[in-house]
Amino acid sequence: MQCRFFVLRYAPDAVKNEFINVGLVLLPPAGGAQVRFTRDWQRVLCLDPDADVEMLQALENDLRNQLREMNGDRDLILRRIQDSFSNAIQPSEFQACLASSVVAEADELARLYLERPRRRQQTREPGARVAIVARMRSEFEAAGVWPLMQEKIPVSRYTRGGDPLKIDCGYSPNGTVKLFHAVTLNNDVNTAKVLAFSFPQLAKGIREMEGKHALLTAVVDDDLPQEDEAVIFARETLEQNSIHIIPVGAMAAVAREAARELGIA
Repeated sequence: MQCRFFVLRYAPDAVKNEFINVGLVLLPPAGGAQVRFTRDWQRVLCLDPDADVEMLQALENDLRNQLREMNGDRDLILRRIQDSFSNAIQPSEFQACLASSVVAEADELARLYLERPRRRQQTREPGARVAIVARMRSEFEAAGVWPLMQEKIPVSRYTRGGDPLKIDCGYSPNGTVKLFHAVTLNNDVNTAKVLAFSFPQLAKGIREMEGKHALLTAVVDDDLPQEDEAVIFARETLEQNSIHIIPVGAMAAVAREAARELGIA
């Protein structure tokens, strides 16, 4: 769906023109507006120690009720905000976005615009996993399907905010969503545990939001030691959670199947 959204900014001093994003409104083509407000008011208090946080929190319900009454009339919504709220609350210009799920898109926009940026430690993925990901991409590119696939799919889009896992790639043929994620069972069993823990909720979210059946394939190292207890544990953990396992050497066949399903073979 082609949607539009705007951000609500708290700007207590018109002269300084400093502001903090405190809310946003996402408007789909017809009704069903989504409202999100920050839950981290400490940033507002850092900008303005005298801010009336209770009043700002009350704006969320007030705005949600008004949007329901206005049934998505964009111009009326902006006029009502400008007329009803104090000058300290400023709506941004409308921006366009595409959304397959209005709720999920509003959650993602709230994460981008309203959450405090997190400091990230400079970490590197294990070299073996990087190699598997590169081989996956290479085979999909050779089959001509890589431009039709999604990359680094955030699990939080379908589960809940804060989930850091991103599935390496996937595509959607015939009412299903086929996902692929590299897992190095030789030296990183924890990745298998994280994937197994996340997939049931991910599959449920895809089913509820998109009405599609999710299939997840873990792409693992070639020639894994069959008697290694850690490897056995990881494989069993994945399989118990309905995750298919293939060696990276089988990716050429998987890519050819993707080409057939996407109608380019």
